[in-house]
Amino acid sequence: MPYRPPLVAHEYFVADPPELPVRARGEGGLSALTAAELVAADGAAVMLKAVTTAEETLVVQVGAAGEGVIRVRLSADADARPRSERAIALVTPGSYAGARAEVTPGEPIVIDAGSLRAEITLTPWHLRFTDATGAPLVEQDRGHVDISGRLRTLPFGRSSAGGAHVAFHESFAAAPDEAFAGFGESFAPLDKRGQRPLMWNFDAFGAESQRAYKNIPLYVSSRGYGVLVDSGGPTEFDVCQSTHSAVQIVVPDDVLDYYVLAGPTPVEVLERYDGLTGRPALPPKWAFGTWISSGFCVDSQERVLARARAIRERGIPCDVLHLDTYWQTDGHWSDLRWDPVTFPEPEAMLAELDAMGFKVCLWMNPYISRLSPAFQEAADAGYFLKKPDGEPYVADTWHGSYPACGILDLTDPDAVRWFQERLRALLRQGVQAFKTDFAEGVPHDAVAANGMTGTDLHNVYTLLFNDAVAEVTREVHGHGLVWARSSFLGGQRHSAQWSGDTYTSYAAMGSTIRGGLAHGLSGVPYWSHDAGGFTGRPSDDLFVRWTQFGALSPLVRLHGTTSREPWEFPAVEEHAVAALRLRYRLMPYIYSAAVDAARTGAPMMRALCVDHPGDPVAWQADLQYLFGHDLLVAPMISPDGVREVYLPEGRWVDWWTGEVHVGPRYVRVAKPLAELPLFVRHGALIPVAEPGATVSTPGELTLVAFGSGDRRMRIHDTDGETAVTAVRDGDTLRVTVSGPKRVAAVEFAPVPGAPGRAVITQEET
Repeated sequence: MPYRPPLVAHEYFVADPPELPVRARGEGGLSALTAAELVAADGAAVMLKAVTTAEETLVVQVGAAGEGVIRVRLSADADARPRSERAIALVTPGSYAGARAEVTPGEPIVIDAGSLRAEITLTPWHLRFTDATGAPLVEQDRGHVDISGRLRTLPFGRSSAGGAHVAFHESFAAAPDEAFAGFGESFAPLDKRGQRPLMWNFDAFGAESQRAYKNIPLYVSSRGYGVLVDSGGPTEFDVCQSTHSAVQIVVPDDVLDYYVLAGPTPVEVLERYDGLTGRPALPPKWAFGTWISSGFCVDSQERVLARARAIRERGIPCDVLHLDTYWQTDGHWSDLRWDPVTFPEPEAMLAELDAMGFKVCLWMNPYISRLSPAFQEAADAGYFLKKPDGEPYVADTWHGSYPACGILDLTDPDAVRWFQERLRALLRQGVQAFKTDFAEGVPHDAVAANGMTGTDLHNVYTLLFNDAVAEVTREVHGHGLVWARSSFLGGQRHSAQWSGDTYTSYAAMGSTIRGGLAHGLSGVPYWSHDAGGFTGRPSDDLFVRWTQFGALSPLVRLHGTTSREPWEFPAVEEHAVAALRLRYRLMPYIYSAAVDAARTGAPMMRALCVDHPGDPVAWQADLQYLFGHDLLVAPMISPDGVREVYLPEGRWVDWWTGEVHVGPRYVRVAKPLAELPLFVRHGALIPVAEPGATVSTPGELTLVAFGSGDRRMRIHDTDGETAVTAVRDGDTLRVTVSGPKRVAAVEFAPVPGAPGRAVITQEET
């Protein structure tokens, strides 16, 4: 009798991934490249004809795709492309003028891409990558062979089952101390060693596991390189789980198409990744203010206006009001029509909110309830994904809690135009943005208008969804902001993503931190989460602690199944609001970090390994982060108000007390409810401004100095770039400012040895 694991709680979903076929006992089908011969070589690439252990002939192509970027392809046909390209191109290879292919008889072929080199041995086959000096970075695993001569790891080759080709695969040798991060928004520990990420967008069901809304087939190694797989399919990575000395990759597609990216730092890997998949889109500045949601509660026009007035009367800084599901008629989600009973005059409401300084975001998704009047209209026009028999695919996308829905077929241009016209009407009324919820629900056996199967469409569907919404939003308002739950490879072009439906607990907040750090190391800098947690009502202390975490996240939204309005927590309202005011005070620093992220691809919420890649602890300390370059944030993850914080190399100043700690080391930190553990890099200058009701572009700033030392910095804002130079001169800090901002004052944190005064020189621009 076959082994069965113990029973565990599990919820099956209409869009669970298909299982790969399994070879029958005694069946062959695992092939490995054994040798190759050169077919063609140009200035930067080679094409090789390879033979395998199964006596197949396959094509290998290796070439430079940019400075520090080498592309490797394995296929039966040299012109094969990933199946997802029928819907959308995920990767755009670049070029590098200095690249060359070096072919010398009897020697390994070398592909030189500047800071990265590939060395190809033809017989026996082997591929390794080095830096420009020849120092090894990563190489193909040479195969784990047991005493019987059988392979125990997947080789560079192809597998068949039942007489059909089912997947290509690759394996890389892994050093014993090597750490791996990325793969999208995984809520498991940041170092993925020992994990098995599957690139399939799930409803994450609590956001406390590897089950992820946003999967990205990219990882960054502590050895100074990255690997990117170009496939929209359910690629699986075995990260040193089956064997601790290899990363194995299974790609169920028509081609294995991957890129090795040079570092040596994670920021350099991400910059090269952006060169292949697109730069992050900078959100409009107001998006960095507080978003307060109606919650998953019945709402109305009167309640929305009352909420807005209460926010302003209580002095809560806020820029965006988000209206969740109930702006539409209950049971009709998501037909994109105001409920005429509860929202009788939406245009008047939107105008009044605009006059109060609020932007409005509306919830929606790409599914239409079969109870909605819009369902039959879309079905008659053929705008839904189909079942194999040609009928509209009506799916349980809400796990049985709401009516089944049709799933818009966003490969059909007519369906996209119909969908966008409904959005355009709302945007013209005054709606500023949409929360693009769900989109993980394409069943694997669905059929799209362009002929794609649901398996091949499932992951890239979210890109089509967010692209369609961003495009029409940009047309009307000049920005492409979406507030997205699901994403995939290249999704950094959608400028706001949040972590989905988290539980309401300290443990879930910890998992959320890990998800944000992993997603940042996957190329997505503008990320958020439901402050307070989503499911249920948080305790008073958890509401404050999670709001503090939100206030020092790239973007912040208060949202949940119950109200997250601060006045609903009267005993601690002042502490939650104080955290939001701190965010608005820090807005010059935060927005500068946001602009830097758009330019470099580096995350705003930075795992410690981003700035300290040579520190092995920095790849493991995944419940804290650098916010921008100079602030170290360690959200309080325990109700007792005590936690361990790892301080990397350097001197770190406690924001609240001025106490200086020297890293690298752990410190035990206890903070009252009004404070979160927050440290500043010694010598930093933090630009701040007087917090207001909404985000603004101030002409005047204050610099807060944390210790002595010379410093140069640039402050980015919508009015331009301001350069600041600070030089210590005895007991005086001489500050020179050039640009549109005026520095009105320098405040000195109570740090031992700090200068006694500042002299500010404002240069003419």
